[in-house]
Amino acid sequence: MVKVSSLVAASIGVAYTAAAPADLVERAGCTFTDAASAISGKTGCTTITLNGIAVPAGTTLDLTGLQAGTSVIFQGTTTFGHKQWEGPLISISGTNIKVSGASGHVIDGNGAAWWDGEGSNSKTNIKPKFFYAHNLKGTSSIKGLHVKNTPVQGFSIDGSSGLTLDSITIDNSAGASLGHNTDGFDIGDSSDITISNSHVTNQDDCLAVNSGTNIKFIGNTCIGGHGISIGSVGGRSNNVVNGVTVQNCNIQDSDNGVRIKTVSGATGSVTRKIPPPFTIQR
Repeated sequence: MVKVSSLVAASIGVAYTAAAPADLVERAGCTFTDAASAISGKTGCTTITLNGIAVPAGTTLDLTGLQAGTSVIFQGTTTFGHKQWEGPLISISGTNIKVSGASGHVIDGNGAAWWDGEGSNSKTNIKPKFFYAHNLKGTSSIKGLHVKNTPVQGFSIDGSSGLTLDSITIDNSAGASLGHNTDGFDIGDSSDITISNSHVTNQDDCLAVNSGTNIKFIGNTCIGGHGISIGSVGGRSNNVVNGVTVQNCNIQDSDNGVRIKTVSGATGSVTRKIPPPFTIQR
C-alpha cells in the first residue's frame, strides 16, 4: 500500500496555473507499507518512506534506479522472509541519494534463520547478502541506520563514488556462536568513500577494502570480528587499493587490528595505507 502527498503551488495576485502531472509526480512524497508497492512505485517519488515492510522470502527490496536526489527513510521494523538464495535483501542505486532511518526503526535481516557456523562457505545452505550500495554517485549518503542479524555480509559498496556512510549500527551479536562471514562493510571498485561514527558487532571483517581509492574509516567501533582488512586483494577485475585512512577507531575483542590480505598467485597493489591512530582492546 502507498500513501502519496504532493505540494500544491499557489501565488497571491498571480493567476494560478496548474502544474503538469509530471511536475506533481516529481514533488510527491510516498509512504509504502509493502515491498511490491515500493518496488513498483519507487521512481514516482522523491521522498520514499518504508514503513514496517515485511519483505517476502526470496525478494530484493529493489530501490535501484531512483530519481536523482531521492530521500529514502526506513521507519518501523523492516523484516525479511527466509529462503536459500544469494540476495541481496536490499539494493539501492542512483545519484545524490539520501538514505536514513526514522527514530526507533530497525532493519532485521533474520540472520538466525540461516546461521549455521559456515557462512558463505556452505553449499547446501545458501545465504543472502544484506545491502547492496552499488552505483551510488554524486553526494549520496546512508546515515543513522540500525541493522541487526545480517545472514552474511552486511553493506556491499561497489561501483560507487562520493558516498558517505555515517552513524550506522550493525548488531550481529546474536550470531556469536553460529554467525560467520558477517562482514560489516565490503568495498570494491569505488572512490571517495567515507564510513564514520559507526558501530559493528560481528563475526568477520569490520571493514574489507578489496579495491578502491580514497577510502576513509573514521571514528568507528568494531567488536568481536576480524578487525580491519585491506583485501583480499587479487583475482578481481580491479585489484588496486590506493589511499585508505583509518583514524580514531576502537577495535575490541577482534582477531586482528589492521591487516592486508592477498590472493595466492594473483597480482594487485596497495599504496598509501594510513592506519593510525586507533586503539585495540581485548
